[in-house]
Parts: sequence; structure tokens; C-alpha cells
Amino acid sequence: MSSALTGKLEADAEINASPDQFHDMVANRPHHLHHASYDKVQGCDLHEGEWGKVGTVVIWRYVHDGKAKVTKDVIEAIDHDKKLVTFRALEGDKVKEYKSLLVTVQASPKIGGGSVVHWTLEYEKLHDAVAPESFLQFLVDLSKDMDAHLTQSN
Repeated sequence: MSSALTGKLEADAEINASPDQFHDMVANRPHHLHHASYDKVQGCDLHEGEWGKVGTVVIWRYVHDGKAKVTKDVIEAIDHDKKLVTFRALEGDKVKEYKSLLVTVQASPKIGGGSVVHWTLEYEKLHDAVAPESFLQFLVDLSKDMDAHLTQSN
């Protein structure tokens, strides 16, 4: 296995919404994400389990790099106290690019209000042409869309 194919990328997005607001949408209401960012997320369907629980399987329909994509993920971890959720790709477009892909998002309070949303991608690519940096930017941009939605609806 080539070490160039495995890696970990991290990025932060500063938002105005509280960690509670952001975490609630990611953990408990991901099926509402299309309201916040329809150009990126067309839907999130509950496949098995229940919203907000470890082991829940969701199917995401989204647009990345101009292409409609689908992925089935399992929620591997949720820590409501730390405002953290981890998803693992199981099926769909992501497993055509990655042998493994783990996406973790955590919202922490920012001094002066709002949050810092920290995204971590841990991956093993199937080939060199895969660009996890592009997907990480997609997630950062999604955070900003979510922030605009969460702070306008208050």
C-alpha cells in the first residue's frame, strides 16, 4: 500500500451559529441540509436506524465538482457533549474513489460568539487522481451555507 494514497486533511470554518445549532442539524436533522444548501445537498434519507444515533445509515444525494453523486454512510460516532459526528462511507460514489473514508465534524464555541466548525477527512484513496482537498472544501462551503440558514431562521 502506498502511503501517498492514505492521509488526513483538516480544515476549519468560522460561523455565527452556535455549536448547539450546527451540531443539532448535522446529528439530528441532516435531512434538513438541503434547505440550507440545495445547490450542494439534494437530500439525506434515513436508510436504517434513527436520526441522532450511532449505527444509523443515511443516503446522501449531493452535487460535488458539478456532478450529481450518491453515497451511503454509517454514523460511527456521535458525541453530543463535544458536538462531534463521524460518518464512514459504505457504498456509492465515495467508495469508487476511496478504499476508506471517514468524515468527522465538530463544532466548538468561538470566543466572542459563534462557532469554529472543524472538519477532518481520514482516507485511503483508490488512485492518485482522487482529490480529497476538493471534497474538504465542499464541506467547508457547506458549513457556511448551513450557517446562513441557521442564523437567518432565528
